[in-house]
Amino acid sequence: QVHLVESGGGSVQAGGSLRLSCAASGITTITYHMAWFRQPPGKAREAVAWIDPPGSTTYAESVKGRFTISKNNARNTLYLQMNNVKPEDAAVYYCAAKYRVRDEYPYWGQGTQVTVAS
Repeated sequence: QVHLVESGGGSVQAGGSLRLSCAASGITTITYHMAWFRQPPGKAREAVAWIDPPGSTTYAESVKGRFTISKNNARNTLYLQMNNVKPEDAAVYYCAAKYRVRDEYPYWGQGTQVTVAS
């Protein structure tokens, strides 16, 4: 059974930093495509950052240069380092995993809330 458990959310001042974690079980981050998504209040869920099994990363334009996705395969954990946080980054952040690049994401965490104080 697959479990993705996010942590690290909370309140951060605009311009500040926050690091989100996603602990995976039932899958291995070394073999799965992993990603961070977010859903701002009243808006649709959007992809934020992706990392493939070898570790190549891709970012949404809105976070490029500010957010960093990474993983620790030994700990089976995905991270999202958020720097220079902006008010529009406030959202529920979810991690997701899939085995094949062409698939939809079948595995999701429960989400962690990020609020930004301006």
